[in-house]
Amino acid sequence: MQKQSGNSKAAEQGLSEVSGSGYVVGVDIGGTNLRLALADMAGTLGARWSTTTAGSRSADAVVDLICSGVEDLLQQTSVPRSALKAIAAGAPGITDVDAGVVIATSYLLGWQDVSLRDLLESALGIPALVDNDVNLGALGEGWAGAAKGTGDFVFIAIGTGIGAGIILDGRPFRGMGWSAGEIGYMLVPGVSDEPVGHGEPGALESIIGGEGIKAQWQSLWHANSTALPRDVTATEIFDGALKGDPLAQSVLRRSARMLADAIYNISLVLNCPLFVLGGGVGMHAALCDATQQVLEKWNARAPVQLRRSILGADAQLMGAIRLALDAANSSLPTIR
Repeated sequence: MQKQSGNSKAAEQGLSEVSGSGYVVGVDIGGTNLRLALADMAGTLGARWSTTTAGSRSADAVVDLICSGVEDLLQQTSVPRSALKAIAAGAPGITDVDAGVVIATSYLLGWQDVSLRDLLESALGIPALVDNDVNLGALGEGWAGAAKGTGDFVFIAIGTGIGAGIILDGRPFRGMGWSAGEIGYMLVPGVSDEPVGHGEPGALESIIGGEGIKAQWQSLWHANSTALPRDVTATEIFDGALKGDPLAQSVLRRSARMLADAIYNISLVLNCPLFVLGGGVGMHAALCDATQQVLEKWNARAPVQLRRSILGADAQLMGAIRLALDAANSSLPTIR
């Protein structure tokens, strides 16, 4: 199993000014990758570590990998274990933050009712917090990214699927059942209204999630209608749209219109002025620009500002660090 560490010398330089004051670890658990970062109590990153979760997707196996990563981070920075104050982790699924339980994850991990907080605290002997990864992405963007200084905004992550992290009055809003922001199940014009089974992609996600965009493309593809191959990713389709491919532009327009519908409806309910697009698909300039053009037609009633993520793939990791700092300082954010 291949593991990657950060630069030890750079890590030591980054943390030297606050040595001895305490450190936290942020964890981003993905469907295929696991990423960790060590930060001081000012939130300065000192070291990173990553590995694959392929073949190690059970909760116990992932916790073992996290422990290995923590040890590597401490070795990189020469930080003693006693200086580690807290850890926070984001998982791709509905998470009960109060109980520290991952209720259900996407099909990529398949966890159900996993007491991740207890597992981490037992393994590492420090306070732990867990949350949904998109909620952590919102925390990260609000703390150090595109929504910094904004008290009310929505972070929409579009990768394989789609989800939203909601920040109201500077605090995450997770809902009574911890599933606020599951916008992949929204019904907007053009999507199917057929009920979906447990664990299946929702109506909106099945069209404008990364896999949904690919499905759109393949259902329309014909060798005479495009120069692009049938087997392409969502971002490659959007790249083709920027280069003038007519079929790719058609898929882009449909995706942007449905995303704009969802954003507009959310803005009417929450009265949020800012939406941040993240995730490998959501950050694509073509999608952001096309969606903004649609939204501008409706801005008279509900002005919406759309921004691309500044943190990119680090949004969830930075949000995890922010949450770990809250745990270390015993100043937990309001969660509902």
